[in-house]
Formats: sequence, C-alpha cells, structure tokens
Amino acid sequence: MASNHFDDLFSMSAAATQPAGVSSPAPSPGNSVPLAESLRPATLDEVVGQKHLLGPGMPLRLAFTARRLHSMILWGPPGVGKTTLARLTAEDFGADFIQISAVLSGVKEIREAVERARLNRLQCRQTLLFVDEIHRFNKAQQDAFLPHVESGLITFMGATTENPSFEVVGALLSRAQVYVLHALNPEELEQLLQRALARGAPGLALTAEAQALLVGYADGDGRRLINLAEQMIVAAQTAGHTHIDAHFAAQALSPALRRFDKGGDAFYDQISALHKSVRGSSPDAALYWFARMLDGGADPRYLARRLVRMAWEDIGLADPRAARMTLDAAETYERLGSPEGELALAQAVIYLACAPKSNAGYVAWNEARAFVQKAGSHAVPPHLRNAPTRLMKELGHGHAYRYAHDEPDAYAAGENYFPETLKPQPHFYTPTPRGLEGKIGERLRWLRELDARTRRHGNPT
Repeated sequence: MASNHFDDLFSMSAAATQPAGVSSPAPSPGNSVPLAESLRPATLDEVVGQKHLLGPGMPLRLAFTARRLHSMILWGPPGVGKTTLARLTAEDFGADFIQISAVLSGVKEIREAVERARLNRLQCRQTLLFVDEIHRFNKAQQDAFLPHVESGLITFMGATTENPSFEVVGALLSRAQVYVLHALNPEELEQLLQRALARGAPGLALTAEAQALLVGYADGDGRRLINLAEQMIVAAQTAGHTHIDAHFAAQALSPALRRFDKGGDAFYDQISALHKSVRGSSPDAALYWFARMLDGGADPRYLARRLVRMAWEDIGLADPRAARMTLDAAETYERLGSPEGELALAQAVIYLACAPKSNAGYVAWNEARAFVQKAGSHAVPPHLRNAPTRLMKELGHGHAYRYAHDEPDAYAAGENYFPETLKPQPHFYTPTPRGLEGKIGERLRWLRELDARTRRHGNPT
C-alpha cells in the first residue's frame, strides 16, 4: 500500500532511491516529485540522526541484524524519520507495508488492512501495518488491532508525537516496544542540507550564514529543512542566482513556528521547564523558556495565569509582592496586548525567579486539607461560637471568648482555636527563614513562647 505521504523523514544520499547507473533530474519548478520524497533513505546506513537507536550495537540496529521483526511504537517530534523507519523495516524484512493514518482512517481501513494481512499469510508473507499518529485513534479503534497483533497476523508499528503512556491503550502498549526518536541536532541538519543541495541544485553555493539560517528555521525537523531547501532552490533558480547569502535566503523563506504543540508533550514539557527555572531562581533560564513558549505560539494569557500560580506556590509569603506583580503584569498585557504587553510578563518572570522562595504556604494548605479529610467533623468549641441571640448566649455560645485586641500585644496567649477534641493541635504552617517569612517565623516563635509560658504559669509576662 504505497503512499506519497512523507511525514517523519530521514535523509539520504543522492542515489539512494535510484537503481545503479540511473540518475534522476534535479528538482525544478516543473518537477512534480518533492525533494523530500526523492531523498528518502534506502538503507539504515543512509539515515541521518537517531544514532542512539541505529548506531552499532544499538537496539534497532540489533533487531535488524538479528532478523527479529517485532511490533513497536515510534515516539518523537515531527520530521525525524518515523514513517521512513517503518518503510525501511518493511523493505528489509520483505514484509508487505500497509500504511494508514489515524487522522484519515477508520474501521473500514482497519478491516481492509486485516483482510490484506490474511491474504499475505496464505502466501507466507509477513505484513507490517504502520499507523501514523496512532494517538488519534480512540480506545476501541486501538483495541481492534490487539487480536491480530497477538496472533502474529500483523506486525504493528505506530508513530506518535504524543506520550504513548497517555495516548496508547495499555494492552497495545504492552505488546509493542517503544522507541524514542530525537530531533536532529544542528550538525545532523547541516549534513542533511548538504545532501539536499547536492541532489536538488549541485551548482548552488550557500554562505555559512545562509546555511545557519536554514538550520535554525528547521528547528530539528529534517522534513522541514528539506522543504525549506527546496523553497530556496526554486527561488534561486527563478532569480538566476548560483550564490546564496543570508539576506537572499531570509527573503526567500517563510519560517514556521518552532516545534510546539499547544495540547501536546512539548507544551507541558516547556511550561514545566519554565516553572522549574523560576523555582530554581534562574532568571536567564526562565526567560529562555518563556520566550520559547511565546515563539512557539503559546497564549500569553495562559502564561500569565501560570505565573500567578508560581507566585503563590513557590514564593508565597516569602515575598507577597510577587503575586501582586504578576497580577499587574497580567493586567498590563490585557491593556497593551502583544508584543508590548509581553514585556510586563517577562519582567514578572524575572522578579519571580529572583524572589526568595517558599512553598511553606502551599505545603500547609495541602496538609490542612488532607488532615480535615482524614479527621472528620469536630464541633466548634463553645467559646468560638457565634451568639447573636439570647438563646445562644444562654447555651454558652461565645462564653469566655477572649477578644485579642483587648489583650497585651493584641494576642490572647494560651488560647486554643481548634476543636477541643483535636489536641495536641497540629502545626501545618512552618515558615522558612527566607524573605518576609523569616520575620513571620520569628513572630510565630515568640507567640508560641507566650503560649507556653501562659500554660505553665497562667501569665504570659
């Protein structure tokens, strides 16, 4: 089931898809074969990248060497070779390659693939079923593969940009080996670019700055790099140029956004990195991740909400101004919009990262909630009850309540505000010695000393 779909490209040398002694014409504005399709690798040795899987002694290389075809899930960002690896696997093992897309396919396509696999079995031929974007299939659709994988009728290969732990059903996940593919690094992208130029425009020369521009625009995506190279080749041929500098390349190309998925792992990984950088008091790293998310298309309002959360969770009472600053930054963004309002959010990021840190309030709140859920309901002590009516007063509500403002230092030393059935009273909140919380901690220690003296002697002084 051949396909011209070329998601997840590995790169290859110029002659990789051609029979020996046969050359192919360089792509031109009139050539209908995309450069990316003509550059597909024919062997593992022509693959650029993924050395942790395909290098000598690495897992997938060993599987090929040992002739062990097994079901697998390929997890990685776009343009790193998932589809091409599936094709290479089918070719190397002589299996019938069936490719379906979870975006475009349904039960009908699954049934047709299974029927084709049954015919292949009658001919003693293996079937490799490749499902692109497997995470788009629902549980019932994924479950439909299970009996056929288990019986060996098909060897299953799925490709996903999402974490398979969350997106692939456990039964299917347990029957397939998960391999993580990485984005191509700059050196690998440069190697791929040279192959693309040699194949698409052998006489075209690029300055180092122009090459760096293409590599930067590709952002780890091999398929994107080849598409950008093809776009630039066409522009150069149209203009009659044989030498390309960074200025011409920048004018010829339309850079896409960085790798980013507003609902996927990249999104949550990057917000996690931003949060941890703030918590770790690294303003430079925090600014980097903040800029990365904006560059990738994250909603600044979402980031503003997360900054407010960071202010309360990781700074808290060590510097209460942090929460106010983040709220002011969020309001500034609402007034100014992008890009002007982003400056206010960026400065809030810097402030949060530089502020003294405390999660004491966060911990105290979680402990209090857990304690209440476990301890059950306890009656309010009579002296703390409300007494707006004579009956309530006659029942003792509010009796012997000590009004703190009438006490020395506005503190009723030795008083108990917990239910009488919850002694000894727990201490949820333990201030840190950092920032304002250091002062809060000193005051609480002094108040507890007054409580202890009062309970011992009946007099706080």
